[in-house]
Parts: sequence; C-alpha cells; structure tokens
Amino acid sequence: MLGGTGSDVGKSVLAAGLCRILLQDGYNPAPFKAQNMALNSYVTPDGLEIGRAQAVQAEAAGVECMAEMNPVLLKPSGERTSQVVLNGRPVGNRDAYEYFRMENKESLRKEVHAAFDRLQSRYNPIVMEGAGSIAEINLRESDIVNMSMAKYADAAVILVADIDRGGVFASAYGSIMLQPEEDRKRIKGIIINKFRGDEKLFERGRKQMEEICGVPVVGVVPYLTDIHIEEEDSVSLMKKSVKHTDENLINVAVVALPHLSNFTDFDTLSRDPRVHLYFTSDPEELKKAEIIILPGSKNTVSDLRVMMENGCAQTVTDAAQRGVTVIGICGGYQMMGTAVDDPDGVEGEPGSQAGLGLLSARTSLKGEKKVRRVKFTMDCCDGVCEGYEVHNGETTVEAEAIQPIRREDGSHDGCRAGDNIFGSYMHGLLDNIQVIDSVLRPYAIKRGLSETGNIESYREYKERQYNELADRLRKYLDIDKLYEIMRKDD
Repeated sequence: MLGGTGSDVGKSVLAAGLCRILLQDGYNPAPFKAQNMALNSYVTPDGLEIGRAQAVQAEAAGVECMAEMNPVLLKPSGERTSQVVLNGRPVGNRDAYEYFRMENKESLRKEVHAAFDRLQSRYNPIVMEGAGSIAEINLRESDIVNMSMAKYADAAVILVADIDRGGVFASAYGSIMLQPEEDRKRIKGIIINKFRGDEKLFERGRKQMEEICGVPVVGVVPYLTDIHIEEEDSVSLMKKSVKHTDENLINVAVVALPHLSNFTDFDTLSRDPRVHLYFTSDPEELKKAEIIILPGSKNTVSDLRVMMENGCAQTVTDAAQRGVTVIGICGGYQMMGTAVDDPDGVEGEPGSQAGLGLLSARTSLKGEKKVRRVKFTMDCCDGVCEGYEVHNGETTVEAEAIQPIRREDGSHDGCRAGDNIFGSYMHGLLDNIQVIDSVLRPYAIKRGLSETGNIESYREYKERQYNELADRLRKYLDIDKLYEIMRKDD
C-alpha cells in the first residue's frame, strides 16, 4: 500500500508507475483503493462507475478496470454532501456526519473487504492506495481505506511524503509516530516525492529521515513535470492556466464550475499545439476565448445559478451570439437548454431552473443514473469515435432540432444550434482527434495555423507516458528493496 502524509502527495501517480513496472517485470498486477473521493470518474466495460485514478492505474497495469478496484466512490455534490457509489452503482446521498458515523461503516467495510478478496483472487500483486493522510486519528475507528485496509490485506505500507510543500520531516515522522504500534510495524519504507534540485543535496536529509523514522527511504523522486498522467484530485486544477494568451494560439476557455467534474475531458485538447486551454470563472477572461466549453458538473442546477450570479452565464450567451463556439458536455449540455427540472430533488430542493437558452432542449433530473461506454459517429467529422456517459436525467430536444451524435445502437445524442453551438452527454468527446480538428479548423485557418493538430492518439500518448514514468521510477526508487519488502512474510 502507498499511504500518504496528506492529499495530493503523488500516491496515485506512483501507484500507476508501480503497476507498469510490475507488468513489465512479468507480474499480473491490479490497483485497489477502498474508498475514493473525486468528481473525476470512469466507466468499466460492464457499465459501472469508479474513480478515474484506479482506471488509469488499471491501464498502467495492462488490465481492464473493474468496480472491485474502487468499491466506494464519494462524489461531492455540495459543501457537506456526497453521492455514494458502492460497487459501481449509486446508493444515495449522504452528509459527511452521517457517512463517517461508526455504525454506518461496518456494512461498507464488509463490502470493501469482499471486493478486495475478489480482486486478489484474480491478480497478484495488488498495488493499494490509501486516501489523504494515514494519520487522521480522529477518523481511525471508522477508517476503511488506510491502515485498517492494510491490516485486512496484510499489506506492507510505503509512506509517500511530499517534500515540495515543506515540512517533510515532521509530516513523515508524525504520520508514523501517530500510529498504534501494530500499524506502525506495517510501515516498511518512505518515498520522498516531488523533490526539486540536485538529489545529492538531500543525502544527509535521507539519513536523518531514516534515523528518526526507523524505516528506510526507498526513493527520492523528483518533481516529474515532463510526465503527464491523468490526475483525479481537484487540487490539480489549481496548477492549470487561468488566463488567456496573446500568442498566436486558439484560446479555449473551460468554465471553472464549483462542482466541475471529469476535467480530464480536456487533456487531449490541451496537448494540441494550436491551443491555449485555460479554466476560469472570470467573465472578462471568458470574453477573450474563441471557444468556450461548459464542462460536466455534479450539481448542474447549483452551478448554473452560480454562473448567473457571477456574470458567466450572460458572457457565454453574448459570446454565442457573436459567433464564438460554445460546447456543453454532460452537465454543461444540460445548462445550455431552456430549463433544468428537478421534480424529485435529485440535486437538492425540488424545482426548476431556467437554462441558458442556447439549445432547443429541456432536461429532467430523474430516473436511474446512466453509466455506459459508447461508440458513436458525429455529423462534423468522419470515423467512429469513443466516449462514455455518466449522468442523471433525460434531455428532450424539440422535433426540428439537430442531434449531432449517433450511437452505435442507432440512438441519438446531443443538440446543435447552427455551426457554433452544440452539446452532448459524451464524456471523452474531445479525446477523439477528428472531433478536435473539426472544432478547431475555422479558428486555425483564421490564425494561419495547421488544419490538423498532428498529435498522437490518446491511447498511444498514455502508453508512452506510463512507460516513461516506469523508466523514471526505476531510476529513483530502490525497486529491489521494494520487491524484498513485498516478499517478506513478517
């Protein structure tokens, strides 16, 4: 298990790298995270929903993702409320107090253990990931993801400490010393992550860390800014650009919604050399965009109201009238219609919220959550595309409206208004190179840029990144020591 001194210390990326190393070394690995909290999710082949990080780690391990890899997924929908997804299916909304009460955790603990047992019967070894800090002592009794899960799995724990944020000695020492003796013995090593500069400068620090913590430092990993693995934690959004550029690039703005979900939808677009992608909730920055994207949201109605209050809604509708391309994906698509109805209070109080009125479509948030992978064709380009759907609600379009997407089963999706305005439920829409080229073409011609981005496919790109990550980790981690730790029975 990779346990952390805190959130966003790099556990997910390191787990992906170790999965790829184990695959390269002839093993049959699989990832596991008992409980995840994220708005970035993915769909398994059998139509179940898991955290995006475990889907990425499964790719790195060379296996298809499955619900057993992330049996509990919490998707925040408000300040204190999250949708609980259990074994890939939503089981309702819980507030934080209710969820973390001990009497409500035992049934979840049994489900998590059963999922691990099923996974372990098929794969070896399991690369487990903890959540946040392993030293949240106030949550110890209700813990199902960190040291209690390590105990159940009889896993050796490697502590991941982020040196870039400072206080690495205190955070590592405190994380170990705050454990009861039984759990402390499970911690077999430390990885110092996100190191900047010459590693030789930390040689003395490495020895001091081992002396005070009583376990070996099995690696000092630099800040790998040139390797790009899909991120899941919303903290990573803070690292992305928030302003337009004056360079000769196509400015593409993603509206930074409070409950923005699946921001990895734009990773491929951001790699296009013709594009400057940025996330903003500033109307003045939105005005500078040639293309505006309304992304997915875990709370469409609430985020739509925020857009109306902060001026983004008016900016988007004004931009559409000027001929700016406006694209909506999932919740963003729902916002672009005439109204979003929530008669059953799926996202809060029952009611209805007027939409942006850019599309002849109306959404009702009721019925079962739709979760599926999809192959489809689109009216603006050639070839078969791939994507996935994760959404509540049904959107009805007017009879004369154009629906630009045709699924492989013959059904249609989305709505188009003219050449510059369209929406779709399809996550991963902009992972398809032909769709990107079609959307960018008029702006590329105007700016004298290439009509094609000539970027490698998303699948090829990710494979290359996994291999490069594995190569780098082999350089900075003591892989032999990690194997030694894994094989010990004590």
